[in-house]
Amino acid sequence: MKFLLWILLLSGLFSSIGCHLKKDILGTTENPIKLHLVPAVDAKVLADNAKKLQEYLEANTPYKFKITIPQSYVAVIEAFGTNRADIAAINTFGYYKAHKAYGVEARLTVIRYGLATYQSQFLARSDSSIKTLKDLAGKKIAFVDPSSTSGYLLPLKTLKDRKIEPKEVVFAMKHDAVVTMIYQRQVDAGATYYSPPQDGKLEDARRMVKTQYPDVEQKVKIIELSDPIPADPIVFRKDMPEEMKEKIVEALLKFVATDDGKKSLDLMLGASNFKRSTDADYDSVREMFRQLSEEKP
Repeated sequence: MKFLLWILLLSGLFSSIGCHLKKDILGTTENPIKLHLVPAVDAKVLADNAKKLQEYLEANTPYKFKITIPQSYVAVIEAFGTNRADIAAINTFGYYKAHKAYGVEARLTVIRYGLATYQSQFLARSDSSIKTLKDLAGKKIAFVDPSSTSGYLLPLKTLKDRKIEPKEVVFAMKHDAVVTMIYQRQVDAGATYYSPPQDGKLEDARRMVKTQYPDVEQKVKIIELSDPIPADPIVFRKDMPEEMKEKIVEALLKFVATDDGKKSLDLMLGASNFKRSTDADYDSVREMFRQLSEEKP
């Protein structure tokens, strides 16, 4: 009787250990790979296309996935710190913070309009006296928000490098709001993201208000562009197995090579492709943020 009891106890123990180990294996149904997408478009559009991405990844890798859409890039960074994120599409500043705090690694960079880099643009009204960047000295300038790379940090670095001091700085919180403030003469100038025209069509931040202001391209002009920096990366938790990272990277590259994948990527991230990248590709960005951090009072 005692022997039988021991057998039953050991069977239960091994069964429990087996279930525990299975649950711990990353990429299983019990412990899927957690992929985060930062919200940048309509929530339903993002969710619908995220589902397509999940189905493709699960069909083309041996892993199970769970795709989550957090409220902000800050939530993504926090998720890496609490092991609730394995992979994420994140903005450049978010990557800087996540790498510094938790060592996350860039493996892919998004390509937009044929470029794996992006720039900021300085805008002013076409009928203003502002003709060059140096004319911004002593002026009222609108930026997006303090954490926006293209809408604040990159243009701020450009101004500091030129030793140009605005009289007043305001944060409009959105790229289109910056353009609107310039159009309505609420500020002298502003900074937003820049994208080159495609087939003669406007693609920079001014296009976002063209329905409201059809003549915005004529009334609001580009003064100058910033230097380019690497575009947004796809990042991985540092201690994920290398073989797993590589299989997922290969699957993502194959996904965007399909017509459906290319369309989904455009709708989710406003991008047309990925390119392989490494953390070293973002050294210049890290140096820029470091300098700006040191210069803050």
